[in-house]
Amino acid sequence: MKKYLALITMLFSLAAVSAEDMKPYQPADAGFTRFVFRLPQTDNDNARKIEVVVGKVIPVDCNRTRFVGNLEQQVVEGWGYSYYLVRQITGPATTLMACPEGEKTDQFVQVRGDGFLQRYNHKLPVVVYVPEGYEVRYRIWSAGEDLQQAQPE
Repeated sequence: MKKYLALITMLFSLAAVSAEDMKPYQPADAGFTRFVFRLPQTDNDNARKIEVVVGKVIPVDCNRTRFVGNLEQQVVEGWGYSYYLVRQITGPATTLMACPEGEKTDQFVQVRGDGFLQRYNHKLPVVVYVPEGYEVRYRIWSAGEDLQQAQPE
């Protein structure tokens, strides 16, 4: 019984912290959606990066398809916390291969551009504003333990 009470207390405290975490961040402007995710705690955040993946599911054929845009890092005034913004997305752009007529499938198509790989910080939420209709996914990258030796030439 004590274990369950401790778990319930911990969950309520996390919920309170998450509401408090969001205090500095403004709601999304008209035409935008705000996405928030939190990263797992690690022993060494410097050995990791976070890839913010913005895109949407659309019907595609055999061509390679992508959207184009940039992820800009912004700072919450008065707080110094980072958030991320994709102001504009163009596309979709595709290659021009001859595909069989009518063979389309729904796939997640990613926005490509600059700024999507960011430093890892488990202490703050990752807040991303994107144009309506797009979604945010993420990937955690981590460094291997082995360092390679470069040779002078």
